[in-house]
Amino acid sequence: MTTQKRPISSVCCIGEVMIELVNGKDGDIALGVAGDTYNTAVYMKRLLQDKTKISYCTALGTDPYSARITEALEHYKLDTSCIEIRDNKIPGLYAVDTDDHGERSFTYWRSDAAARTLFQAPNQISFDTLAQFDLIYLSGITMAILSPQVRKALIKFIEGFRANGGTFAYDSNYRHRLWEDQATAQEVNAQMWALSDIALPSIDDEMDLFGDPDEQAAVTRLHGFGVSYGALKRGAEGPFDLAGTSVAKNLNRVEKVIDSTAAGDSFNAGYLTAYVQGQSTQVQMETGHNLAAKVITHRGAIISE
Repeated sequence: MTTQKRPISSVCCIGEVMIELVNGKDGDIALGVAGDTYNTAVYMKRLLQDKTKISYCTALGTDPYSARITEALEHYKLDTSCIEIRDNKIPGLYAVDTDDHGERSFTYWRSDAAARTLFQAPNQISFDTLAQFDLIYLSGITMAILSPQVRKALIKFIEGFRANGGTFAYDSNYRHRLWEDQATAQEVNAQMWALSDIALPSIDDEMDLFGDPDEQAAVTRLHGFGVSYGALKRGAEGPFDLAGTSVAKNLNRVEKVIDSTAAGDSFNAGYLTAYVQGQSTQVQMETGHNLAAKVITHRGAIISE
């Protein structure tokens, strides 16, 4: 029996926010705040405004850079009541270099970041805190930075959350360096896809993680995990409806990609926003694609309104 999902008036995005260093062509370095699920939360809030509560759940320190991240969250009007504070930790840091084709490469310093301690004792933000939300979104990056014990507990919580009418959305967003090994990443992601009410995979990530020879093999495997709703992100080709009922038609084309940072994150935001608004599957895909198409014609993860 399918659980009746409750209306969505509150969303919690879970993950890691980091300090971002962007290397410019002139040699200047711009300091910003970014992170995959954070980027999605910002764009969702921008689109939904005050109609839906968008919260961000992470762990930060008491240092100036944690304060800068909190200021950014508040600037974008995200709810910060689900942020864990660790006196002895600091945020992660990463640098972005972008080539002439808009493709980016990353260098990370995040092995001891505060976000890795999320949901560990002593903690004020518990799974009971998350139970108040109607939709929870997280990614494979979120799962990768958590300890195996916390991952297991989070999976159990999500099972109960869904059984009580909550909606769960997931993007594997595979980064192999964050995982202990590929086998663990495959096992965890298979479990997450099985739990997902809304699946938002990218074809490149899925083929990289599971070794699928082509798109059809990836779709077949995802369906085998139990995925029945969501969109497979395919870049310029446009999204593929994983429910197999709709085709996205009104897709904006991009002549030149300036920076592909947050392409998938912004797609997820557009898709989930249209879902929350009760739009059709076709509109969900089109909203996601067209937002991403706009974002990649600007530099940085968060573009100006």
